[in-house]
Amino acid sequence: MGRKKSPGLKKRGRIWWIDKQIKGYGRLAESCGTGNLAEAERYLAFRLDEVRRATVYGIRPTRTFQQAALKYLEDYANEASLERYLYAFNRVMPYIGHLNLDQVHNDSLTPYRRARRADGVAAGTIRKELSCVRRVLNLAARVWRHQNGLSWLATAPLIEMEKGYARPPYPLSWDEQDRFFDELPEYVRQMALYKVNTGCRQKEVCQLRWNWEVAVPELGTSVFVLPSNRDFRTKNGRERLVLLNTLAREVIEEQRGKHPEFVFTYKGRPTLKLLNSSWKSARIRAGLPDLRVHDLRHTFGHRLRAAGVSYEDRQDLLGHKSDRMTTHYSAPDVARLQKAVEQVCVRRLNTVLRVKTRTILAQSEVLPASPKEGEIVSH
Repeated sequence: MGRKKSPGLKKRGRIWWIDKQIKGYGRLAESCGTGNLAEAERYLAFRLDEVRRATVYGIRPTRTFQQAALKYLEDYANEASLERYLYAFNRVMPYIGHLNLDQVHNDSLTPYRRARRADGVAAGTIRKELSCVRRVLNLAARVWRHQNGLSWLATAPLIEMEKGYARPPYPLSWDEQDRFFDELPEYVRQMALYKVNTGCRQKEVCQLRWNWEVAVPELGTSVFVLPSNRDFRTKNGRERLVLLNTLAREVIEEQRGKHPEFVFTYKGRPTLKLLNSSWKSARIRAGLPDLRVHDLRHTFGHRLRAAGVSYEDRQDLLGHKSDRMTTHYSAPDVARLQKAVEQVCVRRLNTVLRVKTRTILAQSEVLPASPKEGEIVSH
């Protein structure tokens, strides 16, 4: 005869779950995270005691950083930055995932910092990952509440941001562009040529779809309107108009008919990113070892400015967020922007002066401040 389980435990697949109505509290429904009945009953007893202390004595229930990170991924599943947060959480989870929120502080992040430095990770990347930790702790201290009204985290710990040098933008000269593009395989070169002539971000190039193309009969051309929905989100959460100059148009026509859905593909499949092994080896051969994918966007912006394109039009062409930004463009608007983007094709004999600055970013910020270790997977 099998062992009798405690009331409130139910098994779903291989995992035990709590589903129990508690007087004065309401329904307690959550996973025990285990398929072992004894472990599930111990977790149930722990949670019941935690609920009793919270409702009777007003004691704040404990939550681990991993639980908080999972809540963030659920609450902000439609955010454009979700992938960046998921990546950051997976980097920090082995070091702080098992800790209670009130145990996450500057010292507890020291092993994480040391490990990332040892891996040769740039200070800017570490800062971005720490900013994701900061965001979760901010929400835990200021927004998220338990049913007894107490916040998930009482106060914000002081966490020092990683110190390091900010890598300045590197707009390419025409000679550097030719030298680098000649080293790229054809499918990457086409994507890079499109990017440097439209100023699109990497994601906006790799996931470009044919059904986003919109004809403009008055001008005898077409544009791409990037959506911002559940399937695809631009960085600022708004639809973006992408104008095609002569060089970008040639790239698009070269890709037409190769794939029914995606504009840029490799061996019949959409490409995931531009920064692949061929990019890294090509920049070494071209004598540009630090060239980033985003520098092509900087090059586009630099050439617009050099051509005398107004700040407002540069904002629209780069898809920057602004108070006057709209997705309702008239034919004259499109014609003006089309004329501006054509200026990027002109090879002007202008010198690119590179002022090498090494600005140290070093500041402290006030941050608000047991599942097993492991990576978080967003569903």
